[in-house]
Amino acid sequence: MPEAKAQQHGVYDTLKVFAYVTPEGDTIPSSNLPPVLVYGRMTKQWKNYWADWTRLRNAVYVTYPYAKAAGRIMNEINAKLVNVTDRKQRRTIIKMREKELKKEFTDKLTQLSIYQGKVLMKLINRETGNNCYEIIDEYKGFISAAFWQTVAIVFGSNLKQSYDPVGKDIDMEKIVRDVEKMYGYTKG
Repeated sequence: MPEAKAQQHGVYDTLKVFAYVTPEGDTIPSSNLPPVLVYGRMTKQWKNYWADWTRLRNAVYVTYPYAKAAGRIMNEINAKLVNVTDRKQRRTIIKMREKELKKEFTDKLTQLSIYQGKVLMKLINRETGNNCYEIIDEYKGFISAAFWQTVAIVFGSNLKQSYDPVGKDIDMEKIVRDVEKMYGYTKG
């Protein structure tokens, strides 16, 4: 069997190549290169960032429906309380709604982690415009709000925390907007 000779090209030989013709009429030679795989290691800083981001994303996915429900319920309560000036009647309306809410949400909310609770408080602030301390103070009174603030501090949180969508909570805001697009939520 004769050995295959390697094809050799001379100095004046012509090679066919792909070309791109620009709108101006210039011809630019081009070729297709095989794909190149590049492997790199993620730095510890980036691993931590993505771990924190994933944790936040998961917490937002879990708690956002509860924050939307809280906003909706507060609007309903406020609508009922608009023309009510009698303190006793106000308390009765709030207590009736509170019993319904406890029945519906207690089991679900007690399953949240402390971190998810912190995220929920920020999302409630986002939805209602009030922090959780202000909400409790308005509906249950100063003593109850102070008690729950103390409990929150013991667990490393704060009911008075604010929501800053362009500052420290920008990642949370991006995730919330993705959730709103995905599930068709609307603000308000």
